[in-house]
Amino acid sequence: MTLLIRVSKQVQRKNFQNLLLCRFLSESSALRKGPESKEECEWLHGSSQEMLSIVRGYVEVRQNFISKEEENALFKEVETGLRKKRYEFDHWDDAIHGYRETERLQWGVMCESILKRVRAVAFPEGSPLLGPIHVLDLDKEGYIKPHIDSVKVCLSVICTILMFSTFNTVISTLLMFSVSAVLSCQFCGSTIAGLSLLSDSVMRLVPENKSTDWVDLLLSRRSLYILRDDARFKFTHEILKDEESFFSGQKVARHRRISIICRNLPV
Repeated sequence: MTLLIRVSKQVQRKNFQNLLLCRFLSESSALRKGPESKEECEWLHGSSQEMLSIVRGYVEVRQNFISKEEENALFKEVETGLRKKRYEFDHWDDAIHGYRETERLQWGVMCESILKRVRAVAFPEGSPLLGPIHVLDLDKEGYIKPHIDSVKVCLSVICTILMFSTFNTVISTLLMFSVSAVLSCQFCGSTIAGLSLLSDSVMRLVPENKSTDWVDLLLSRRSLYILRDDARFKFTHEILKDEESFFSGQKVARHRRISIICRNLPV
């Protein structure tokens, strides 16, 4: 009887140790994956695991990248110029409906520090960046249609440089383009990063060669999204209109949305 009790205690002790080991290994595995594995479920949703695997590494959303105070500072700085414009319901390449836009070269101290953080996390160190920051204001009823970004020079960007920059700034900006970029008329690089102000929204990516597949990104208010390489040039992307704005089956109400967009230059 004593032997039986001793064996029973040893078995229980071994099972308890195994349970602890399993828990330790499970927690270690989660730690190795890092916080992204949990956060991905919060902002990334797709038609299949295969699609999620394809875009992983090319898309990123950082929730609460800026504070309410920082959002306020950015809004005040861009609103002065935006309110002088009317919302447009057609676009030069038919990509946007219900929008107004501008480019901005000069920023206040707080806003410049925010943009410096954006550049630090979104672009490789030393990567040449397109000087003017693109500001896109979508009306509540506005939306961005499925499209693949044009890498060609944007006429409005050149006009902004010529109108609001000194001669030295114009020359130094143009000198940043590589010879191959100039010869091919390619003026935007591999990465785009955007801050989302005023509203949540859903960005949908669809592979160019297979329209039945899709990936949705939840762009929460005050978040930063980053699209790199294949996500920019092998997928269409769009911002869903309010009546279609759902993420993982949940309604994401759309309001007026301002995005502050940074791009790098080709090398």
